[in-house]
Amino acid sequence: MKFSDLGLSDELSQAVAELGYESPTPIQEKSIPVVLMGRDILGSAQTGTGKTASFTLPMIDILASGRAKARLPRSLILAPTRELAAQVAESFEKFSTHHKLSMALLIGGVSFADQNAALVKGVDVLIATPGRLIDHFERGKVMLNDVKVLVIDEADRMLDMGFIPDVERIVGLLPPLRQTLFFSATLSDDIHKISNKFVSNPKIIEVAPPASTAETVAQHIQWTDVKNKRVVLRDLLRSETVKNAVIFCNRKRDISTLIKSLTNHGFSAVAMHGDMTQSARLEALDKFKKGEVPLLIASDVAARGLDIAGLSHVFNFDVPTSAEDYVHRIGRTGRAGKSGRAFTIAAGKDDKRYVGAIESLIGKTIPLIGDAGGVQSDTKTPDTKTSAAKDADKKPATRGKKPAAKDAKPDAAQADKKPASSAKSKSQNTKEPRQKPRNGNTKDELPSPPDCQGDTLEATGHVPAFLQR
Repeated sequence: MKFSDLGLSDELSQAVAELGYESPTPIQEKSIPVVLMGRDILGSAQTGTGKTASFTLPMIDILASGRAKARLPRSLILAPTRELAAQVAESFEKFSTHHKLSMALLIGGVSFADQNAALVKGVDVLIATPGRLIDHFERGKVMLNDVKVLVIDEADRMLDMGFIPDVERIVGLLPPLRQTLFFSATLSDDIHKISNKFVSNPKIIEVAPPASTAETVAQHIQWTDVKNKRVVLRDLLRSETVKNAVIFCNRKRDISTLIKSLTNHGFSAVAMHGDMTQSARLEALDKFKKGEVPLLIASDVAARGLDIAGLSHVFNFDVPTSAEDYVHRIGRTGRAGKSGRAFTIAAGKDDKRYVGAIESLIGKTIPLIGDAGGVQSDTKTPDTKTSAAKDADKKPATRGKKPAAKDAKPDAAQADKKPASSAKSKSQNTKEPRQKPRNGNTKDELPSPPDCQGDTLEATGHVPAFLQR
């Protein structure tokens, strides 16, 4: 099937073809005709399946006729994060090259004045995060009573981040007669309950099992200890053919530490996390997308909003504490039918529990590195032995008898060397204990402290000073 078979206009089909897209993905094939019919949608699709284009493409055709008025957007797309909102805006810019549609992006970290200037001109498409949109509304800079199409994207993430009350407030400002497209990575009971507040008699579209991982992503895990995690990561980066990779950390403070470590070992990386200014985040992302820097170290703020064409690898430096976040992290690679590789570095009891939850959610066991389909055979596995074990490996093998302990007292050592006559005298006065065979591995060969070897003292003729008092 081709995009032109879905009912899209010739101009839009041409724009899609110029971008190199030939056939629609399953979510696009099922959603686009329904959107063009004007019906509400309750859709679920795993990340990386082309969900964004499934609503941006038909919206462009719907909005092709008509003209926006100042401060009265004709459509509204709500996204949970700045990165996801920016991704949707980029999608509109790519596909609308043959249409004269205006767009505004309202996200935090960007000047209010610039955003207000765009709203004054009038926009056909308004893409926003809930908080920034409410800020503009409360300042009287935007009105929402002319919105014809509403898109709520990544609704499950909205729920996790606590944005649903803001979304409900925004939807209360919209006209009741509108088309609503409600998308979520999963359609849980909570999501179904929430969606009932926004959609009317929707067409339910599901193209993948809930929280499943894409078959195009080869997943692997490496167990180690905490102090060796950076060593494992560096070995993987060297052994894998990494074109570009996103490395996820659970904590923002660990990102700067990891960047310093990688830089010291000759790697080039940039960071992206929630404490950075929007301009700094966009600058880092731009360098990464252009290929100027091959590694992007990010917190989960980037897990859903990133869309990097041809991303070859994802590395979980930390195991995500939420099983759903694992699905979204590794979904940054293996997109649009291309293959990708995802590696997780795990350490400790907590990680064992988190990995168990992930494997339960995705319905399969994550193979260890080195299993079929794992990394190349020359992949280095870090030596996780303790210092004592390493020292033991270096000791020469002994035959028959262990060396005497360093702290053994002279008298005890001398007792081991007593003449045969003394031993005979000992056997006449005391009952000789049964001796275990000397194999070099039994504790019986280590001399006992003198104060518990009365027989030995008699044999040597030595009497401690405290007995002579």
